[in-house]
Amino acid sequence: MSDATASPDAIRPTRTDAFRQRLEKRYAAERRFKLAGLSAILLSVAVLIFLLGNMTYNGLAGFQRAEIDVKIDLSQSGIAGDENTLTGPLAIQTLEGQGLADVVQFYATQELGEEGARGISSEAWRDVAAEIIADPTILQTEQTFSLPASDDLASGLKGEGSTEMQALADRLEADGKLASNFDAGFLQRSDATSPQKVGIWGALKGSILTMIVTLFLAFPIGVMAALYLEEYASKNRWTDLIEVSINNLAAVPSIIFGLLGLAVFLWMFPNYRSAPLIGGMTLALMTMPVIVISGRNAIKAVPPSIRDGALAIGASPVQVVFHHVLPLALPGILTGTIIGMARALGETAPLLMIGMRAFVATPPDGFTSPATVLPVQIFLWSDEIDRGFVERTSAAIIILLLFLLLMNGLAIYLRNKFEKTW
Repeated sequence: MSDATASPDAIRPTRTDAFRQRLEKRYAAERRFKLAGLSAILLSVAVLIFLLGNMTYNGLAGFQRAEIDVKIDLSQSGIAGDENTLTGPLAIQTLEGQGLADVVQFYATQELGEEGARGISSEAWRDVAAEIIADPTILQTEQTFSLPASDDLASGLKGEGSTEMQALADRLEADGKLASNFDAGFLQRSDATSPQKVGIWGALKGSILTMIVTLFLAFPIGVMAALYLEEYASKNRWTDLIEVSINNLAAVPSIIFGLLGLAVFLWMFPNYRSAPLIGGMTLALMTMPVIVISGRNAIKAVPPSIRDGALAIGASPVQVVFHHVLPLALPGILTGTIIGMARALGETAPLLMIGMRAFVATPPDGFTSPATVLPVQIFLWSDEIDRGFVERTSAAIIILLLFLLLMNGLAIYLRNKFEKTW
């Protein structure tokens, strides 16, 4: 039979019922796959929204503290001082020696009664002292100070604690003397034993100093190692062993690096225990393999034609690497650095091993001063018995997330700035 007289099914044998059924099954499988992918994305977004919403809901209260308004006539208190005597390092001791704590307690008792005065924190006079040091002219005036309440009264304001404190909190709140106000000092103070007096600045500064040490050690060493392995090292069993070792180091649990820092760095610098210098060196060991691996992949992705063209116009091998290959690979290297630094920022276990879990009541003065970091501070507060630390912990988590977003945003900006196309 000729082609002209052949039946349509003979010319198109695939258009059968069985073929149509198989085609419909493939289309149905594709639709199910798309639906599964969309469901996975929606589930991830929902979990993220729930996490951030829960942290924000609990953390907003952590940026507040219970405060009692007390009117103090400093002009009649007998406290004296001027800019010369209140600008030195002993200004707090000077005011304490003049009986500022007794003056605050006297006016609190006079205005709130003995029961209400007991609801003021025993360290409330330090807030008054800080305002006097900031502006000595208020010693000649009558001022209303918002003083921190005691932990028990703060719990009573939230409807917790003893019935007596809840009743006192209700009475003071009804009189307009007690309220939960935004605590700007939370961003300026360091750790304390009371949730009413704690702050995050000491841990935040410790994290910043530790990340600086980590970046300045891990980034240049990691990039140089990646350049050497990819551009200069000959391929033999030794380089294969190095590659396997680096890949294994990237997967080693972080606490192992903490043990290494404890055994090596603290042995070399025994006086710098819990210092950002030791913490940064320990985290640099953990971050370096990630930078090396991402750096090698970014360098390998640069087309060989770039190298050949640079060599063809007379560039030396070193100029080819640093003037052409490295600038083109830098965005990929920065991506690996972002991942490594983000992991280092949230690490707790290696820093616990080198002693950065100590109670540090003052911000570190430098890279060798005792310090703690945000993840460790969150860990310590979450283990406190006082429920007042629960809200402070959530607030500290918000600060950590914002710090991480800021750091990643800066790194992404730099990556996009140096990104080039070919």
